[in-house]
Amino acid sequence: MRKSIFFLLLLPILIFAKMHFSSPAPSFEKPRLWLIRLNTSDLKVVNHTLGAIYNVLKEYPSDTLKVAVVAYGQGIRVLRKDYDKNTLLRIKSLIEYDVEFVVCKNTMQTMHWSKKEFIDDVSYVQAGIAEVIERKVDGWIEVTPYDK
Repeated sequence: MRKSIFFLLLLPILIFAKMHFSSPAPSFEKPRLWLIRLNTSDLKVVNHTLGAIYNVLKEYPSDTLKVAVVAYGQGIRVLRKDYDKNTLLRIKSLIEYDVEFVVCKNTMQTMHWSKKEFIDDVSYVQAGIAEVIERKVDGWIEVTPYDK
């Protein structure tokens, strides 16, 4: 009984609680930099990852969070035009919110795929893993939800 009363008293606080940002708080001038590795084409994992991006974007004021998804290995398959249509719509929507999707050209070359097989508005780097390393050196925080 006491637990249910405590929960009822706590519920309004949980519902209306705002995100607490560490100091210094993210700002337009100094946004948080979130790096995600994408190395799988598993539809379930990919869609959970996209859902996590949407959820986190909702927590930050506009223009205070930059998100980059670096795809390499099997992950670049997700950004091809022939991947799951509903998932590609979600990715294109995230691109409109300035989420950056980066494709590894080394993997493209290994798979004998060309840029014309990929969706518009992705960027390319020679080595996806090297891109992850360099972004981390530049202060990007790597958190990969649902990593296999």
